[in-house]
Amino acid sequence: MDSTCATLSTNLVNASKTCINLRTFKPRTGIAYAVLTSDINEEESTAFQEVPTFETPKADPKSVASIILGGGAGTRLFPLTSRRAKPAVLAATQTPGETGKKWFQGTADAVRQFIWVFEDAKNKNVEHILILSGDHLYRMDYMDFVQKHIDTNADITVSCVPMDDSRASDYGLMKIDKTGRIIQFAEKPKGIRSEGNGILIVSQRVDTTLLGLSPEEAKKHPYIASMGVYVFRTETLLKLLRWSCSSCNDFGSEIIPSAVSEHNVQAYLFNDYWEDIGTVKSFFDANLALTEHIVDAIISHGCFLRECSVQHSIVGVRSRLESCVELQDTMMMGADYYQTEPEITSLRAEGKVPIGVGENTKIRNCIIDKNAKIGRNVIIANADGVQEADKTKEGFYIRSGITIILKNATIKDGTVI
Repeated sequence: MDSTCATLSTNLVNASKTCINLRTFKPRTGIAYAVLTSDINEEESTAFQEVPTFETPKADPKSVASIILGGGAGTRLFPLTSRRAKPAVLAATQTPGETGKKWFQGTADAVRQFIWVFEDAKNKNVEHILILSGDHLYRMDYMDFVQKHIDTNADITVSCVPMDDSRASDYGLMKIDKTGRIIQFAEKPKGIRSEGNGILIVSQRVDTTLLGLSPEEAKKHPYIASMGVYVFRTETLLKLLRWSCSSCNDFGSEIIPSAVSEHNVQAYLFNDYWEDIGTVKSFFDANLALTEHIVDAIISHGCFLRECSVQHSIVGVRSRLESCVELQDTMMMGADYYQTEPEITSLRAEGKVPIGVGENTKIRNCIIDKNAKIGRNVIIANADGVQEADKTKEGFYIRSGITIILKNATIKDGTVI
């Protein structure tokens, strides 16, 4: 041991005293050398210093295809959906499938029945498929979403939001590890109703500081909820729909939970405004929330308002409000067409009600669908606090305590709802 150390020491000293030409120097077998590089120029030293680095590819919009799901039957938005499609903009609409006999059975089934589009896209260098929902209200830079998907080398990425107790049971809830990988996913799990209005789902509570929330925010939002917005590798999506999950019809309740164990499924935090407007209450609240950014109300183009009061309300296009009308906490969706003054006069002479809201009518906490005809001296206030009521023959519904005047309905003079 001592002689070996002495040999090494001697060689180190000798090497330090000698100017070695790195280009011609050939070490002798069995002898250790140490080379001091103080007199080596930059070009020569880079051979020892450079280490290969690998950069994550930048997301290319040309490599991404997207599909917007048009929503289902819209039962939670009924009666607003009795004569119209659920979302305002449709891409994959609820129409008969490829056989002409089978309707879409769920979100995954809708994509599967159009899978030939993606198989064709695969030949055009489309590497990722972005799946969106048509009944959400938010604004997102989808390329940031796709970039996170690429950076984490994910097979699937699920966009998610922090969620509180009050609405957690309405969404798919997930658990993640420290890397952001989803390790558990449960679609709309059931919980125990708390003393307040919320549902406690203890098994799905997580420490949301992992998402970057402050301890205070994390305490208020102890759940991670899926937005129902996904990015798939094209090959992963095709494999799941064709083979691994060929009998599964829904992404949230079937595809994603089953993929978690065998694929790299990542969570992407979207910590900004987002709302699922798939229920009457969420649709109502989201629209009236727009008034918070201005004084009291939003008045659309082409409206006729005569000495009326509008508070915390939205008045849609071509709406007509006569004198002494009061609207409060109301969304009026407007009209598809105008009625002329002679037409209005003629209708009143016949004892009929024109489109719009008549004199001295008071309305609050209400959605007025298009072309509704509300007479004079009407009161719509739901003073008894009824939560649910089907009054189709009388021209209205009550859902979640909100009165909905049906499209094209007529509410006669003096009616009290």
